[in-house]
This record gives sequence, C-alpha cells and structure tokens, in this order.
Amino acid sequence: MEEFPFIKISVADICAKCDINRKTFYYHFKDKYDLVNWIYDTEFMEAIRRKSYTSGWEFLEDLCDYLYANKTFYRRVLKVKGQNSFSEHFRELLLPVLTSSWNDILVGQNEKDFYVNFFADAYSCSIERWLLEENCIDSKEFFSLLKSCALHTSFKIIKDIDKEART
Repeated sequence: MEEFPFIKISVADICAKCDINRKTFYYHFKDKYDLVNWIYDTEFMEAIRRKSYTSGWEFLEDLCDYLYANKTFYRRVLKVKGQNSFSEHFRELLLPVLTSSWNDILVGQNEKDFYVNFFADAYSCSIERWLLEENCIDSKEFFSLLKSCALHTSFKIIKDIDKEART
C-alpha cells in the first residue's frame, strides 16, 4: 500500500509480494478487505485484550494512539467504502465497547441501542475525518478534543434538562 492505492491492489499482487499462491490466500481470507480487517484485529484488538480498562475513555485513547501511529495504512483503507470495508468493520467493533460503557447508564434496550448506534456513528465518523485530514493533529490532541466535546455536550444537556424540570 506504500506503492499503490488499496483499490488498485489485487489479490494476485498480494500473493506475488508474499510468495504464496491464491489458494493459500483464500484459505485464510475471503478477500483483500478481510485481510485488512484481520490486520487490525490481530494488531490492535489482540493488544488491548491483554489490558484491563477501567473506562471506555482509556480504550478510545489507546485506539486513537494506535490509528495515529499507523495513519498511513489506515488513511488508505478508510478511503474504501462499501461491503467488507474497514470502515464498516471498525464501526461494528465499536458497538460492544460502547454497549458495555452504556450498560450502567441506560436501562431500556431500545434506548440503549439508539445511544450505542448514535455514538458508534459519531466516533467512527470523527475518527475517520481526523485521520483523513491532510495534516491531522496528533492523537493526544484529537482524543482530548473528542473527550472534551462529549463531556461539554453532556453537561450542557444535563443543565438544559434540569432547567426545564424547574420550570
């Protein structure tokens, strides 16, 4: 991917570069998109499985650090949209993290599903936009802005609800 855009790389190119045959490739992966998802799953997801997070914020900070450290790779795969794309895979992986974060906050299943999907969209779109910016800010600054935005918005909503309840 340092030489060609992801969309122009074929399975044959990958096999030639890795000195394997197509049958071997397809034994392990459905397609090149599945390979990209596997790279993320084995590099990042395996690393975090060994950690014990006390909050979703810690997970999100590690995620931002990882993506920023590997931004060249992820910038290229995030430009590809559609079925089996990394964008879809990434969003799907955020869902269980957000679900566990919201378990203590929300009681009703319908309400929880709405919130989890809302924040999965918000975080995945924000992260994609950040990484795809030509001169994206470093991960610490981005994470700080992301957290600040979520917290300030939450506090404002709480104040507004409290104000409405008093009137």
